[in-house]
Amino acid sequence: MKYPAKVVLGDITVRDGFQHEGKIIPTQAKLWCVEQLILAGYKRLEVTNLGNPAGMPQFADADQLLQAIHGSKLLKDKLREVELTAVTIREKAVLRAIEARQKGWGPDRILFMVSTSEAHHRKNSGISLEEYWKMCETYIKKAHENGIRVCGTVSTIWGCPIAGPTDLKKAVEFTRRFLDIGADDIEHADHDGSAPPNKVFEYFSMVLKEFPDPKLHVAHFHVTRGWGLANVLAALQAGITHFESTLGGIGGQPANFVDGCPVAGTGKHYYADPGIVGLVSTEDMAVMMDEMGIETGINIDRLLEIGQMTERIVGRRLRSETIHTGRIPKKPTGR
Repeated sequence: MKYPAKVVLGDITVRDGFQHEGKIIPTQAKLWCVEQLILAGYKRLEVTNLGNPAGMPQFADADQLLQAIHGSKLLKDKLREVELTAVTIREKAVLRAIEARQKGWGPDRILFMVSTSEAHHRKNSGISLEEYWKMCETYIKKAHENGIRVCGTVSTIWGCPIAGPTDLKKAVEFTRRFLDIGADDIEHADHDGSAPPNKVFEYFSMVLKEFPDPKLHVAHFHVTRGWGLANVLAALQAGITHFESTLGGIGGQPANFVDGCPVAGTGKHYYADPGIVGLVSTEDMAVMMDEMGIETGINIDRLLEIGQMTERIVGRRLRSETIHTGRIPKKPTGR
């Protein structure tokens, strides 16, 4: 079986990971995660959401965090090589990103998000798909005019937690539409863990046949049903080289109860047990690829130490196995 010799790994803990937490993560802890991940070799990080923090109070510190990252002494000579992403679902968030960029501390890349399921899309964005596509056409141009790259996320590719089965071909069409209106790359997202590995391989084979440049595509898998790393392997087999994940496999739908208070989030959680969501573990994915001989550019030992500290930040055992079991021994252990 042939796999890519080299991959590009992105981490989205500070945005997607922490948004599901039921307590506010301190800005200083978020900054620590960003700094340490960059020092470990990560060059693509998703760090905040610039939408209205009333519904997602985890991101009330978005401006403060972006300013702190750009003011970090540890990152002084490294940010030139790093791409920082902020989620901007709607217009006001894009305008915030542009204003911050003009002030010198804004994101390098923003993210729009469509779902092939109209029901899921409306729940995330508050408007119809056609209204959203029109908005994207306008605001992708505005972002580019201000030196900001744009990622187009395509979601509910393999199924929708609200509407049920979806059509893979529709996701390919949405990929094309995003690229046609100027998106710089596409995040292909299994936001609810609906993707079985065979369908992952089928889909990414279709995508790469239509759009063969692997730099255009980022794979994003949740582990709701435990298939995350199996799906990473299937995507590798199809030829995908760009992946994203979270420390400890945390994350998912925005919390609707934070620090003892009900908040809007995106409404009622899709599953009765909100703890079953989460993404592929950053640590486990990086270790797996390293053991497969795939170049990641990541200091694996340092990454495992970051994962151990992240458990302390969050305050519970997370979903990474390798931060507890370690790497596979390469010499006798004497045990």
